[in-house]
Amino acid sequence: MRLRQWLHDLRARHTPTFGALEILKYIGPGLLVTVGFIDPGNWASNVAAGSGFGYKLLWMVTLSTLMLILLQHNVAHLGISTGLCLSEAATKHLRPIVSRALLGSAVLAAISTALAELLGGAIGLQMLFGIPLPVGVVIVLAFVSWMLFTNSYRKLERWIIGFVSLIGLAFLFELHLVHIDWGQAAVGWVTPQVPHGAILIVMSVLGAVVMPHNLFLHSEIIQSRQWNLEDDAVIRKQLKYEFLDTLFSMVVGWAINSAMILVAAGTFYAAKTQVSELGQAEEMLRPLLGPAAAIVFAIALLLAGVASSVTAGMAGGSIFAGVFGEPYNIKDTHTRWGAALTLGGAALIIFFIRDAFKGLLISQMVLSIQLPWTIFAQVALTSSSNVMGQHANSRLTKVTLWIVALVVSALNVMLLVSVVRG
Repeated sequence: MRLRQWLHDLRARHTPTFGALEILKYIGPGLLVTVGFIDPGNWASNVAAGSGFGYKLLWMVTLSTLMLILLQHNVAHLGISTGLCLSEAATKHLRPIVSRALLGSAVLAAISTALAELLGGAIGLQMLFGIPLPVGVVIVLAFVSWMLFTNSYRKLERWIIGFVSLIGLAFLFELHLVHIDWGQAAVGWVTPQVPHGAILIVMSVLGAVVMPHNLFLHSEIIQSRQWNLEDDAVIRKQLKYEFLDTLFSMVVGWAINSAMILVAAGTFYAAKTQVSELGQAEEMLRPLLGPAAAIVFAIALLLAGVASSVTAGMAGGSIFAGVFGEPYNIKDTHTRWGAALTLGGAALIIFFIRDAFKGLLISQMVLSIQLPWTIFAQVALTSSSNVMGQHANSRLTKVTLWIVALVVSALNVMLLVSVVRG
C-alpha cells in the first residue's frame, strides 16, 4: 500500500501544471529545428530570390513555413504519444528491410546536410578573417564536435537558442540600414507568383525547407519535455504546448528568412545587381551599406553554420541510435558513432570537392532523393493506430499530410531533375 502511494505521489510531482509561465518551459525543441530552416543553404536561396526578384518571392517563405509547421508538429506528435523517435518507431514497426533502407539513406542525408552546414560556417570564417575554406571547415568541425560531445542536451539547447537570437538581431540590424517598401512586401508575402526565370529558386526554397534530419531530430528532442507518459490528459496537454513551441519557432524562422529576402531586395535588387553566392553578397554589402553590415552578415552566417552543424550531428546520432532501438544519448556508443559519422563523413567529403558550389548541389540532390521516403514513412506511422493508439491522425489530418507530402516530394523531384539537366 505504501509503495502504491509512493508511486502516486511521484507521478503527481512529475505532472506539469501548464500555467502561464509553464509555456516557457516548452520553448526550445522547435528552435533547434528552426536552425535547419535558416541554414546556409536557405541563405543562398533567399539572397538569390531577393536580389533577382525583389519582394515577389516572399510568398515562398509563407507557404514553406505552413508546410513545415504541419510536418514538424506531426512528427513531434509521434515522439510525445509513443515515447519513440522516428528512427526508433521505424525500427520497431516497419519491416527490417524497409527500416534499414530508410534509416541508412537517412544517415546519408544527415551527412549531406552537415556538408552544407560546415561549408556555410567555413564561408563565414573566410568572410571575416580570410581563412581558406579547408582550414575553416576544420575549425568549425572542431568547435562543433566540442559542443556536441562535451555538453548535455539542455546546454546545447541554450547555445542554439542564443545563436538563433543573435542571428535574428543581426537581421534586425541589417533591416535598420535598408529602405524597405513594406507595402510591396506585404503583397509579396501573400500573393503567389513565379516571375520568368524564378522557377528553380521557387523549387529549391519550397522543396528544400523540409529536411529529413529535422524530422528525425524533432521527434527525439521533443521528449526532453515529457512527464508521465501513461496519463492521456497530460499527453494531450503536452501536444498542445508542443504545437505552441513549434508554431512560435517556425514563425521565428519565417521572420529571419523573410528578413534575408527583404535585405537582398532593398540592397541588391534596388541596385539592379543579382547575387547568386554568399561570398559575393558579403562583398557587395560593404559598398552599399558599409563595413558594419558586411561584418554582421558574416557573423550571422558563421553562427548559422555552427548551429546547423550541431543539429545535423544530433540528428545523425539519433538516427543511428534508433537503428539499434535506442534513444539519443551522447554518452552512448551508438549515438556518438552516429554523430561522429555524420560530421566526420561530411568534412571528409568536403576535402575531395574542389568546387564548393558543386558540393552544395550534390548535397541538395541527396536530400531531394531521400526526403520523400522519410515523409511517407512518417505519415504512415502517425496514421497507424497500432503505432499511435488513440492519438493516430484523424481523417482530415491524414488527407492534409498526404497532400503536403506529395507537394514537397514533387517539388524535390522537379528540383532534382532540373539540377541533373542543368
